[in-house]
Amino acid sequence: MKKAPFFAAAAVLLSLAACENKPEEVSGTAPDPQAEALKNAPKVELPPSIASSVSMRCKDNTVVFADFYKGDKQVLIKEAKDGPGTMLKAPEAGQPFVAAGGYKVTGTAKNATIEIPGKGSRACHA
Repeated sequence: MKKAPFFAAAAVLLSLAACENKPEEVSGTAPDPQAEALKNAPKVELPPSIASSVSMRCKDNTVVFADFYKGDKQVLIKEAKDGPGTMLKAPEAGQPFVAAGGYKVTGTAKNATIEIPGKGSRACHA
């Protein structure tokens, strides 16, 4: 008679072993409500980085500071190193950079012709 409780306990344990006792998975993340909108959003083009930053001495002995950007479509010119600048843009690489008011830069970071309103056209080199 002592063997009957043992067999009963073994039978109970064996029947419990057949059950799947997986722990419940709890996730703290909710679905993104903007997932579909972000998936269909157009690609964002980052602004170009500076390719070269130069100080240029002009033929009239003035100095112009210029930041030429990668892609050859933008240049920022300043008449004082820490002064305000003017961003000039070219429609295509290789064409003159222009801005409203009569600003124009033709050339490269090594040699350029710079036109600034009220100052005329100057040939400058780095």
